[in-house]
Amino acid sequence: MDERRYLSPALLGSVVVIATSGLIYELIAGTMASYVLGDSVAQFSFVIGLYLFAMGIGSYASKHIEHDLLRRFVEIELAIALVGGFSAPVLFLVYTSAGAFRAALYSVVLLIGILVGLEIPLLIRLLEYRLALKDLVARVLSLDYVGALFASLLFPLVLLPRLGIQKTSMLVGLLNALVALAATFLLPLEHGRAWRMRAQCVLVSAALLVGVVVFDLYALRREATFFGAPIVYSTQSPYQRIVITQSRQTTRLFLNGQLQFSSDDEHRYHETLIHPAVAALGHAPKEVLVLGGGDGLAVRELLRYPAIEHIILVDLDPAVTDVFRNVPLARALNREALLDPRVTVRNEDAFAFLDVTTSNFDLVVVDFPDPGNYAVGKLYTLSFYQRLRQRVAPRGVAIIQTTSPYFARHSFWMAAETIAAADFEVLPMHVHVPSFGEWGFVLAGGPGMKAPETLLVPESDLRFISAAELPALFRFPKDMERVKVGINRLNDQPLVSIYTEEWDQWQR
Repeated sequence: MDERRYLSPALLGSVVVIATSGLIYELIAGTMASYVLGDSVAQFSFVIGLYLFAMGIGSYASKHIEHDLLRRFVEIELAIALVGGFSAPVLFLVYTSAGAFRAALYSVVLLIGILVGLEIPLLIRLLEYRLALKDLVARVLSLDYVGALFASLLFPLVLLPRLGIQKTSMLVGLLNALVALAATFLLPLEHGRAWRMRAQCVLVSAALLVGVVVFDLYALRREATFFGAPIVYSTQSPYQRIVITQSRQTTRLFLNGQLQFSSDDEHRYHETLIHPAVAALGHAPKEVLVLGGGDGLAVRELLRYPAIEHIILVDLDPAVTDVFRNVPLARALNREALLDPRVTVRNEDAFAFLDVTTSNFDLVVVDFPDPGNYAVGKLYTLSFYQRLRQRVAPRGVAIIQTTSPYFARHSFWMAAETIAAADFEVLPMHVHVPSFGEWGFVLAGGPGMKAPETLLVPESDLRFISAAELPALFRFPKDMERVKVGINRLNDQPLVSIYTEEWDQWQR
C-alpha cells in the first residue's frame, strides 16, 4: 500500500490550518491596533505591510535551516503557538498597563511574521520526497490561499463575536500546537526523540488551554483596574467591545475602551443635543429620526414631548441596542426608552438607510462617534450631509454631534463647514461636559433658522438646560472661534487625519 495516499493529504491539510492561523494572527493584530490606536485603515495597512515583510524575512532565513527539518518545523510551530496564541492577551496587558502599545504591537507582528514565513518553505522541503516539485508547490500554495479565505470568513463572522479576541488568539495557537503534534506522527522520527517532541507539544497545548480558562477571570480584574470601576456587563460584538462599569457614584459605557458617557453628567450632553433643536423647530416634532445613539439616552429626552408620534433609531450594532433594551441597569439609564411603542429600532448602516428611505422628518438627531477612522468618517462627509438634507422636512431641523471645538478645533469647524456646504443654515453650539470637556454640536436647518430663545419642555423636568443658558451655547470664546478649513469629501476624508492629529497632541 502506498503510504503517500494517506500521509500527503494529512500533511497538506496542515497547510490549510497553518494559513488560517497565520492570517487570523494578522487580523487579531490589526483589530487590536484599530481598537486602541484608531484609524483602522492606517493600522491595518501598517500591520499587513509589516507582517508580509516579516514573512519575507522568514522565508529567506529558511534556506539556512539544513538539517533536522522535522524537529525545526515542530519547534517553529510551537513557537508560533506560544507567540501567536498569547499575542492578544499580551497586547491587552500592555494596553491596560498604559505601556508602550505600539512597540509591543509591531514587535509581536514582526516576530509572528518571521515564524510564519519559515513554515511553508520547511513543509515543502519535508514533502519533497512524496510529491513531484511542480505538484507540491501548486498544492501547497493553493491550499495556503484556501486557508486565508477560511480565516477571513471565520474571524469576523464566528470567532471574534462568539469567542472574543483573546480566546480566539489562544485557541488558534492551540491549532498550531496540534499541527506540530500531528507532524511527529506523520513523519518518521527516532522513538526517543518522537516522545520528547510530543511531550513538548502537549505542554504547549496545555498552557494554551489553561490560558483560555484562566485569562477571562484575570482580564475582568485587569479591565476593572483599567476602567477604574467594577465591570457589570461586557460583551464583544463584530464591531466593538462593549463594557459597562458601575461605581458608587456613576455608571459608564465604554466602546473599545473609549468612554461614551458617564451617568453623572450625560444629562448635560443629551439635554443640549435635543431640547435646543426642538425649540429651534418651534414646535414638538411628530416624526423623528435618530442616527446613532444606540444607548437610547437621546430618545429618552425626545420622549419628554408627548406630541411625538414616531421615532426611528438607526444604529449599526445590534449588540448595543440589545443591551439598552434588555439589561436592567442599562434600561434604567434610558428609562426604557427603546421599549416605548413609538420607537422603532433598525440595526443598519446610517449611510445606506438615508439612501433607501423616502420619509421626511421634522427632526433628525445625528449622534455618531467622532471621526477617528474612515468607516465613521464617511458619516461626516458632504455626501452624507447631502443625503441628510433630503430627509429633513422643508421646515425641519437637524442637530449633529461634531466633536470638541476646543480639543479638536479644526475638526469641529470642518464638520460645520461641510454641513453648511450641503445647503443647510448652520448654528454651531458648544457645552461643557465634565467627563469630556467642551463639546460641540451643529444645529442645521433651512434659510432663516434662528437660535432658540426659549424651551418647549418644562424646565423643571430638566437637570441642566434652561432658557437662560441658551444664548451661551451659541457664543464661542476666542480659543474656540471659527478657523479657516476645507470641506470633508467622501473621496479623501481629510477630517479623519486632522481629527487624529489634533487629539494625538492632547494625549501625548
